[in-house]
Parts: sequence; C-alpha cells; structure tokens
Amino acid sequence: MALFKLPEYRAPLFGRAPLKDAPAVRVSPAPSDGVAPPDYHALSIFPEYFKIGKEPDSWVLPKESRMDCVPVLRDRTSTPWIDAVEFRRLLRGDEIVLGRTEDGSDGIYVDSQAFAEESRRDVFAFRTGRSRETAYSRDYDDLYALLRHEREQGTIVWVLGPAVSFDYDSRRAMTNLIAKGYVHALLAGNALATHDLEGALLHTALGQDIYTQESRPNGHYNHLDLLNLARKHGSIKKLVEAEKLEDGIVCAALARKIPLVLAGSIRDDGPLPEVYGDVYAAQDAMRAHARKATTVIALATQLHTIAVGNMTPSYTVRDGRVRPVYFYSVDIAEFAVNKLRDRGTLSATTIVTNVQDFLVHLKNNL
Repeated sequence: MALFKLPEYRAPLFGRAPLKDAPAVRVSPAPSDGVAPPDYHALSIFPEYFKIGKEPDSWVLPKESRMDCVPVLRDRTSTPWIDAVEFRRLLRGDEIVLGRTEDGSDGIYVDSQAFAEESRRDVFAFRTGRSRETAYSRDYDDLYALLRHEREQGTIVWVLGPAVSFDYDSRRAMTNLIAKGYVHALLAGNALATHDLEGALLHTALGQDIYTQESRPNGHYNHLDLLNLARKHGSIKKLVEAEKLEDGIVCAALARKIPLVLAGSIRDDGPLPEVYGDVYAAQDAMRAHARKATTVIALATQLHTIAVGNMTPSYTVRDGRVRPVYFYSVDIAEFAVNKLRDRGTLSATTIVTNVQDFLVHLKNNL
C-alpha cells in the first residue's frame, strides 16, 4: 500500500534580490460598487504574494484565493491581509491592488512553481500529453494513497455529473465511498440528484433500468414523477422519509449529513426543491466548499467541473502551512478534460475514462 506524504512548500526567497528590492504594492480605491479601478490586478490559481510595506518580510500571501478575483487590501493599519473578492462584491472605496506584472516589480509575485518537482525528462519524448492512450495505473495508485490521507486530514469535495447515477455499480460505489468517509461535500446539478432518487424509488434513471439499461414502458415519465413527488413533499429529506428510500448517493449523503449543493441550470425540469435557481447564490454555496477543499474530484460534468475549477486555487493554508489542493477531472471525452485546463485550472490531473469504471476501481481499492 502506497503511503502519501504532502510535499514541502518552499516559500520564495524574499530576502534576496530582486524581491528584496521590490516596491510595495500600489492600491487605488474602487470608484463605485462592483467596479475596479484601471490597472487592477487579477488573481491566478497560484500562490501570489503582495508586498504591503517596505521591509523584506512584509510580503503577504492570501489564505484564500480564487482565479479572476480582485485582491483587496484589508486592515492596512493593524494586521494587513489580502482578500480575494469577486467583481460583483467590490464596494466603493475598497483598496484595490494595482499592477499586471508577476515578477515582483509591482510588489506582486506569482509563485507558479510552488509545488513543481524537478524534471529529469528528456526535452524530446513521446506521449507526454494525457489522452485516451495514456496509462493511468500510477495515477490510480497515487489517488488511492491521497484519498486515504485526505479522509482523516483533509477535505474531499466531489463534483458529480448525472452519469454517476445512471449505472447500478457506479451508484453503489459512490454510496460506498460516502459511507467509508471519503466524501466531505457533494456539488452537482438537479439531474444528478433527480436520477439518483429516481433510482432509489423506481430502479431507473431517465426511464432505463439502472442495472440492465433496458427502457421501461413510459419510463420517460419516471424522472418527472419523481420531481413531482419531491415537490409535493417539499424537500428531498421529506421525500426520502415519506417514501422510505434507503439506497443511493443522496440517501447516503443525508444519512452522514454530507453537504449537498445543487446548482440549477436553465434547462432544469422540476427542479428539486433544494436546487439553487439564483446562479450567484449557487456560486456562493459552491465556493464555500471550494474554500475548504484540499482535494476535488470532478466526474463527467464539463460545466460544473470548470465552474468549481475556476473557484479553486492550486493551494490552501492549513494550520499555518501552505499545501497543494489536488484537483482531478475525470471524463470519457478528451475535449472535456482539456477544456478545464484551457480555462485556467492548470494544476488539474486529468483522467480519460468511463466514470462508472473509475468509481468501481476506487471502491474496490479503498
């Protein structure tokens, strides 16, 4: 059994040139609510340091960051810190950090190699990308070790697409992972929960038997009947209790009091009572868990994966220690996993495979 060890973080050498002689950051007040001043700085996924004073040790690392947010200087006169703020949350007068460089020349230093391992690969080599031809055996072994560590010492957030609930074995595997403590929060859409509850009530997902994949007569009504029943009862919890549902992902999450955030989309039918219809309320609820995450595993949902990926930095600060946030994107389509990296989540590990097989592998080996 492989043992997992967190990599040591090496902070930049601020006492040496050129960072030693870097100027303090420039700031300018937000001219109005929701608007940043010209030349504002935008955060990346990497650890970023901001020099608040003149001394070499006056560099500050945001404890919570988020890509494409604006760094706001708080408590300048007491204990200054940097707050990562969405544009929509800026308030007139907020002290916005200015500068578009990343090398310290504006008092801003982006540590893009914070957790990079020394590479001894040849400059020219075959099959260095990740695709359907990639061998993922080592990735699985690393993930097993990581999850055993994170179950007790981290926060594992899962982002699930409805494909997870379409298959009997993947649904059972995900339920098992929840029961064994490998899940600390679930982020999904209306469809994942709807079809999982449809499976618990009628043993179908979108009208197909979740084991045989055979379509049931009038099966296309099944998910609508489930939604209608849930809305009649008023909540997922009341539905589960009234209909005596016992199996599946949602039931397991309720039993262990695992947070379940369901973000709505324009095409949702129903939806379930707990689904967020306000996109920004959904974003806030999702980000609350992205802030806490030390590992994120996103399965077969391109839009939700990119959404959570863009909320999740490549690092977090736990007990005063900077550590990486591990992000896995799993999908059978190469396009889907590569789209995440194209949208800025450069630290993600991508695995091209069927998510049903992926989950069964995890359940069998954990």
